[in-house]
Amino acid sequence: MRSMRIHPAVRGFLRAARPVPPFAPVLLPLPLLLLVAAGPARAAAGPDFQYLGQDDKIHGLTAPRGCVEAKGGGSRAVTNSTRGTATFYREPGCAGSPAAVLEPGSAGPIKPYFASVRFSFITTAQRP
Repeated sequence: MRSMRIHPAVRGFLRAARPVPPFAPVLLPLPLLLLVAAGPARAAAGPDFQYLGQDDKIHGLTAPRGCVEAKGGGSRAVTNSTRGTATFYREPGCAGSPAAVLEPGSAGPIKPYFASVRFSFITTAQRP
């Protein structure tokens, strides 16, 4: 039978370790602990698209698709955390010419207002 070779640094660490009591808490290495904590944090992060309405309330949309009406009338601050481009229109139903465009993962003011937003999920390679 072939024996396993253990690196000398690991061997020294194992020798220095004390026996673990049966119900002792498990200490995870910091990078693994951060990965475990990051999973639920993304799910509980909130809406993918947020804007401040003309009614001075914060409105949010989770996983928006297609054309969406801006309830409360959109104005001022907008955050686009979606994977798609947000195109803003001053008319309901995404009618008329676009007033502004906000790329994925960006934020900024949309002035003076917007009534609807179209979310486009195309890659940069598909854009003209």
